[in-house]
Amino acid sequence: MNNNAPTSWWKRLSSGLKRTSSALGTSISDLVTKRKLDATTVEDLEHELIRADLGPDFAARIADALAQGRFDKDVAHEEVKAVLAGEIEKVLRPVAKPLEVTTRPFVILVAGVNGSGKTTTIGKLAAKFRSEGKSVMLVAGDTFRAAAIDQLKIWGERTGANVMAREPDSDAASLAFDALRAAQAQSIDIVLVDTAGRLQNRRELMSELEKIVRVMRKVDATAPHTVLLVLDATVGQNAISQVEIFSKTAGVTGLVMTKLDGTARGGILVAIADKFKLPVHFIGVGEAVDDLQPFTARDFARAMVGLDS
Repeated sequence: MNNNAPTSWWKRLSSGLKRTSSALGTSISDLVTKRKLDATTVEDLEHELIRADLGPDFAARIADALAQGRFDKDVAHEEVKAVLAGEIEKVLRPVAKPLEVTTRPFVILVAGVNGSGKTTTIGKLAAKFRSEGKSVMLVAGDTFRAAAIDQLKIWGERTGANVMAREPDSDAASLAFDALRAAQAQSIDIVLVDTAGRLQNRRELMSELEKIVRVMRKVDATAPHTVLLVLDATVGQNAISQVEIFSKTAGVTGLVMTKLDGTARGGILVAIADKFKLPVHFIGVGEAVDDLQPFTARDFARAMVGLDS
């Protein structure tokens, strides 16, 4: 990336989170303007934070933090925003972890419901790794959707990544086995494995994911080295149940949150971080390849409440 990348990413991030920060900022301003921070105001603020999908436990903690030393006093909305950003950052800092590539081939199993942006995220990650000079193999393991297979092939052409794919409805575990053997033979650096995202039949999903992992471990006992769950921010609280289901079925080790630019519910990332403590490796705020970037706690916290970097 060029030297202007951090600045341009901040602009994209703050712009992407504009709907979240506008909704939060307006509600905070409306509540504290010409009002003392009394019990009613604190309670109303707590309700607004819950509405922003920050979660009831976290909302209660922030309300308590706001009341400390400020109770029954006039308080500016910028001060409330600063406290809110600080509390959000405290929750996010422990989970804001880069994805570390530790071996070769480094196998990343990517899970998520259909429509979460899973296949697109795989393509963007491929572009990122290729820009770092790494060789990449994409494995079209979502064999139930012909569109997902075609999409990965397009990303392969676009990024110069190898693609392993078979006909729709082929056995995904067999494909993953062959792909990993091929990656070893070709000394590929990164293997990104797409998976089916059907939640309507969880038992079937569970058995398929377990089979993929079991079969890959016949080739490499340590694979997959990372299990990334891709979450769509626009689904709000439903993302929490997705983390629970996929953690049980796939042993999720890290998160990617997409579509933060399409929602006023960006607070759901905070609620998930607070509840599950899973590393958040990347966030997405748009369709462009560069709109998926490593997650940083301070930038996200300040952009989310509408403060400058």
